[in-house]
Amino acid sequence: MATASAVTTNAPMTAEEKKVIFASSLGTVFEWYDFYLYGSLAAIIGKQFFTGLDPTAQFIASLMAFAAGFIVRPFGALVFGRLGDMIGRKYTFLVTILIMGLSTFIVGVLPTYETIGPAAAVILVGLRLLQGLALGGEYGGAATYVAEHAPHGKRGAYTSWIQTTATLGLFLSLIVILGTRTALGEATFAAWGWRIPFIVSILLLAISVWIRLSMNESPAFQKMKSEGKTSKAPLSESFGQWKNLKIVLLALFGLVAGQGVVWYTGQFYALFFLQSVVKVDPAAANIMVAVALLIGTPFFVVFGTLSDRIGRKPIIMAGLLLAILTYFPLFKALTNAANPDLAKAQATAQITLTTDPAQCSFQGSPVARDVDFTTPCDIAKRALAQAAANYETVPGAAGSGQVKVGDKVIEAPSATLTAGGHKFDEDSAKKIAAFKKELGEAMKAAGYPAKADPAKVNTPLVIAILSVLVLYVTMVYGPIAAMLVELFPTRIRYTSMSLPYHIGNGWFGGLLPSISFAMVAQNGNIYHGLWYPIGIAALTLVIGLLFVRETKDVDIYARD
Repeated sequence: MATASAVTTNAPMTAEEKKVIFASSLGTVFEWYDFYLYGSLAAIIGKQFFTGLDPTAQFIASLMAFAAGFIVRPFGALVFGRLGDMIGRKYTFLVTILIMGLSTFIVGVLPTYETIGPAAAVILVGLRLLQGLALGGEYGGAATYVAEHAPHGKRGAYTSWIQTTATLGLFLSLIVILGTRTALGEATFAAWGWRIPFIVSILLLAISVWIRLSMNESPAFQKMKSEGKTSKAPLSESFGQWKNLKIVLLALFGLVAGQGVVWYTGQFYALFFLQSVVKVDPAAANIMVAVALLIGTPFFVVFGTLSDRIGRKPIIMAGLLLAILTYFPLFKALTNAANPDLAKAQATAQITLTTDPAQCSFQGSPVARDVDFTTPCDIAKRALAQAAANYETVPGAAGSGQVKVGDKVIEAPSATLTAGGHKFDEDSAKKIAAFKKELGEAMKAAGYPAKADPAKVNTPLVIAILSVLVLYVTMVYGPIAAMLVELFPTRIRYTSMSLPYHIGNGWFGGLLPSISFAMVAQNGNIYHGLWYPIGIAALTLVIGLLFVRETKDVDIYARD
């Protein structure tokens, strides 16, 4: 039988409920702001901290360092989830925000590669790992805290405010970056101005800590603690007992993995795609993504509230299906709208690489250097990837490497290294430079632009396409916090829901930019990376439809 506090109510929010949502959400916005600063500045950070690599490897390495924070998020979920289920929700995510805020501030004052060499990259990755651990404990605490304060029948609406925080954190990071960029100018911002958004985060940390110190413990946890029912071993209960482990696995593969890839495609991959592939001015790309986020963010609450009426599962599954069916046409439309000259050149002057497949290496390595590629195939692929060219590979004779741009055919050279193996010999370096120059001239003659022409960018259409991508994010993400809370009992809820959430979002979602761009670098088709989110979303759709149950009517107070 439901307790009195679990009875569905249509009464407006009380002052205490508003405070819970506001305090939890605001602190989480600031934490996501800290986490996303790095992602928004990945291209600049790559040049500052991975100077020893060539430009393509710099960008992939910076994305991998970004992904490092996501990789450790499940471990943060285990550590802080266990603490949250044993000692309480409030103090656990007070600790997480301290770790996050201090790590972000240190990035802002960290010496670069030019000053301290490779140690700069090592320390940067270490700070990203700390951020990931902190965020691993943050989300589960905030979502659980709000859900356990929410009246029965309104958990979707209440927790959807937590779901807005990641997008608002990204939005806030883009606005601060844009403001700093505009005030200082692009050259100054790239040199040292990028540090400012990291340094000012210390102010957000102070506000967040003050807010969280004023919050009370969750009533569901207090009730469970007073009855002596808290778990003494939440990890073994969550993952050592099949009845709970089965739910964890279904939550991961039937809900969160697909939600994670849709989220990161719509909010991050789209931004990287605009900047690095379609060659839109970074400031303009940030503005357009920020506007799309502003348009889309209210729909987190719309779909969260709707899920209280029709269920969580139908909305999440519909978002996955729409993403699967429309990602390819939407991203092609994004290219047409943002860089019509590029789209026209791709249609009228296709690029093909005729080469010996046996001499082609993997191009997506984050630690690769130009000197690691010496065959005609590798040299051609490297040059095409650095030009963000869309090309098709055709099998050719042994040792061949011909790039055809429209009617122009260019022979790719092979290369040899000096005795130390650290650089090309003089003759090889000249041949490679001549090849790249000839390739660039051929692409230019065929109409391939070096960057998107600002006068030709269809800004309203780009924002509309980005808004559709964000809308999919709100469909899959808006109801998911309530659903995860409802899947697990109170005594192990923080631990149990945090792990699948952070594996789904941290691994499947957070690794998406790195995996997708590596797929593009290897394949040559600028849209090839979309197969990754589409494949994961399709897997989740099938498992979710067949095996995951609806949860909106679950009484979480009866689940101790």
